[in-house]
Amino acid sequence: MEYRLLGRTGLKVSTITMGTMTIGGKNWAKMTGDLGVNEARRLVDMCLDAGVNLIDTADIYSDGTCEEILGEIIGGPRKNGVLIATKARFQMGASPNDAGASRYHLINACEASLKRLKTDVIDLYQLHERDGLTPLEETMEALDTLVRQGKVRYIGCSNFSGWHIMKALGISERDRRARFASQQIHYTLESRDAEYELLPISIDQGLGVLVWAPIAGGLLSGKHRRNQETPAGTRQFAGWTEPPIRDENRLWNIVDELVNIGESRGVSAAQVALAWTLGRPGVTSVIAGGRTEAQFADNLAAADFKLSVEERARLDLISQQPLIYPYWHQLNARDRLSEADLSLIRPHLEG
Repeated sequence: MEYRLLGRTGLKVSTITMGTMTIGGKNWAKMTGDLGVNEARRLVDMCLDAGVNLIDTADIYSDGTCEEILGEIIGGPRKNGVLIATKARFQMGASPNDAGASRYHLINACEASLKRLKTDVIDLYQLHERDGLTPLEETMEALDTLVRQGKVRYIGCSNFSGWHIMKALGISERDRRARFASQQIHYTLESRDAEYELLPISIDQGLGVLVWAPIAGGLLSGKHRRNQETPAGTRQFAGWTEPPIRDENRLWNIVDELVNIGESRGVSAAQVALAWTLGRPGVTSVIAGGRTEAQFADNLAAADFKLSVEERARLDLISQQPLIYPYWHQLNARDRLSEADLSLIRPHLEG
């Protein structure tokens, strides 16, 4: 297992992070899985034995049940140096203040997560989504308070747009608050939108990048193929609709290439997809989940799988998205582009 620094921090995290949305099985999360304590314990042990040192969850996963189960498994003294990341933002109660990124909600949500996880500190506390009604000054002050109180070690964001992130970083610098160490984003061969702003910001501002749903909720696993029915037992079969697919033909072209490379190398399409993502500029770790030991074993194997230059070029080409404005105009500035700029623009200069 490889370990990478989380942004500008001195914290090293495994390139594979254990995803836990399949644990608990309540309400909407049941579509992804319904693992109980014993099943989840086996998967946690499998991940730790493979060298995974970061487990990612959220208070909203199964209305807190996921955190409770993880608390039963890893609460108290941490074994093997395991790190816990969780998130807050979404509705967790009947009160109108049981959601959002206000000081009131974040402090309460953090204390509730600590109790469910049976721990006295959260290693990475992340805003699960943007709150456009709460001033960012209030949000960043609340997160800074949690850090100073020793309840949280590092903070991060998830699903923010570029200007949201830059505004938050600016407030942290101006007010001398704790700054985001990382962002958690959706980024796959099928969905490369993050390359426009989120990944360049991470490179420029020194943010770690954790990738959620790196095989697009299973769509890039090779189980879903062109002109075939959705396989029973998958989250898509259960009605899951993330990520949205805007160009189905492009999706199947990508899947065909993943399967071709996987078959030629004797590995799954999922491993090929994960290896591609782990090799992209700015990416720190991919959050890999699943419902079975076989799925986790396959995902964990991706940590040691490397694509050849030719294989990566094939995948880059078939999945490459067009430059949108203002990036196509920045081709005219090719003589003075930074590494952050080039993370998006370089392939278009070479093409």
